[in-house]
Amino acid sequence: MTWLFCLCAALFLIILILIFKIAALHRAADEIRQQVSLWFDSDTNTVITLPCHDRHMRRLASSLNKELRRLRSIRLQFEQGDRELKESITNISHDLRTPLTAILGYLDLLDYVEKPEQVEKYLSMIRNRSNVLRQQTEELFGYSIVKSLPEGETELLSLNYILEESLASSYGAMTAQGIIPKISIPEQTVERVLNRSSLVRIFGNIIGNALKYSDGDFSVVMDPNGTIVFSNQAKGLTPVTAARLFDRYYTVESGRRSTGLGLSIAKLLTERMGGEISAHYREGRLFITLRFPKDIPFQKQSGSVQSKHASALKTSQRY
Repeated sequence: MTWLFCLCAALFLIILILIFKIAALHRAADEIRQQVSLWFDSDTNTVITLPCHDRHMRRLASSLNKELRRLRSIRLQFEQGDRELKESITNISHDLRTPLTAILGYLDLLDYVEKPEQVEKYLSMIRNRSNVLRQQTEELFGYSIVKSLPEGETELLSLNYILEESLASSYGAMTAQGIIPKISIPEQTVERVLNRSSLVRIFGNIIGNALKYSDGDFSVVMDPNGTIVFSNQAKGLTPVTAARLFDRYYTVESGRRSTGLGLSIAKLLTERMGGEISAHYREGRLFITLRFPKDIPFQKQSGSVQSKHASALKTSQRY
């Protein structure tokens, strides 16, 4: 019986040692997980340290530290390159704007000089191309600024009001192109916590895109949940080209005067604020769908703020 007791005691001791060993390994694994998570969440140069003396876990920690140091070096190189690229784009845009302003100024002065008809024709072509180049430079400069700026302050906004304001400000440009927009906006106020300037920029870029690609119509439908669908006839597009409209610098033939940055900026700002934006092409129409998460419930009915710009849209045909 003595040998049986000794055997049981030895087995119990072995099991106890294994339990403590496994518990120590669990603690070491949790410690590695927490420190790796902290390393990715904050820009730190600290290394993974373990209270455990297990050589296998220490080898694992040593290998992870080596890879994390290499990853940090790569990340710093990327951030430096990205920063230099943004600075270069900003500087190039600024350097282009100065001579373009001078060129357009001299063209304005030439308007007061008598010129042959052929010279007038050539000067008109120069002015048109200079204006296009200035617009592209401004978009490029704006994109570099948007990419480099952090997310701005947010506030409780009425999507109805901001959308109506954006449509009203673009109404003259639409009618100049013979476009009478069809607008459907709910009476009930839809509110979201967003950055005002970013939201205005998103709406403006989407509307501007419609002015470039529309074949003569434009509609905006907003449902009570805050989903907004912009659509227009666009025979020059296809499902493939529509899916690429958010790609940087991508343009289709009908939009050759564009840098292809307008919708890229809209997508960047939308996703930065936790929203979603997508483009679809069906039966000759381009649909751009925009939605933001419902983090603020409806709190009030639409009032005077929403009707502020209604007069500018009264001639619009509603669904």
